[in-house]
Amino acid sequence: MSEDRPASEGLSTSVLTPHPAEPHAAGLSSRLNWLRAGVLGANDGIVSVAGIVVGVAAATTERGPILTAGVAGLVAGAVSMALGEYVSVSTQRDSERALLATERRELAEDPEAELAELAEIYRAKGLTPATALAVAEELTAHDAFAAHAEAELGIDPDDLTNPWHAALSSALSFTLGALLPMLAILLAAVPLRVPITVVAVLAALALTGALGARLGGAAPIRATARVVIGGALAMTVTYAIGRAVGIAV
Repeated sequence: MSEDRPASEGLSTSVLTPHPAEPHAAGLSSRLNWLRAGVLGANDGIVSVAGIVVGVAAATTERGPILTAGVAGLVAGAVSMALGEYVSVSTQRDSERALLATERRELAEDPEAELAELAEIYRAKGLTPATALAVAEELTAHDAFAAHAEAELGIDPDDLTNPWHAALSSALSFTLGALLPMLAILLAAVPLRVPITVVAVLAALALTGALGARLGGAAPIRATARVVIGGALAMTVTYAIGRAVGIAV
């Protein structure tokens, strides 16, 4: 680069401007996170309600108590999941909004210091001081607030998670998962209720475990085995408890 050449002239477009694929990649990552959360919610619904209905089926052969317990477990679990997700995401969103408000105030009060801070962030990532300053100046000219929010805080001001969406998604995934053991145990003949439910639940857990591992980039066999073994253990314990209670009563 010659001495009289502007510092920004030699910069690649990948540094000065977002790569065309980046917004799509960010959206894909967000969708994958939601999908992983949905798989985990469905897995919780399967295990929780399977444990309840298998335990009740061990104590009685009557359909009414099994249905009542299953519905109660489904509703309680879905509400609990939705409430927990809403509180968690709301807290995160409040924290993000507070950080963004602080950043906006700092930009208004001392823009020069904020520009130097942004340039320092890019210098720390490996750019030369001149290049880092050029990048910071161009990003600031385009959208100072968004540039600082993303570089300093790792937050996209236009893409904050909606707690209501998170709550509804969690409740829906739990409900869909919970319906499987309920339908399996209620539709099967009395002598086959528990065996059919156990097989259906373990097969579903193997599927959700493998899918969750694939989405998370984990080893599928180990992740699937953990989920299946955990589900089998839960049903074994609740069945034993239900059997003991049924005999005692």
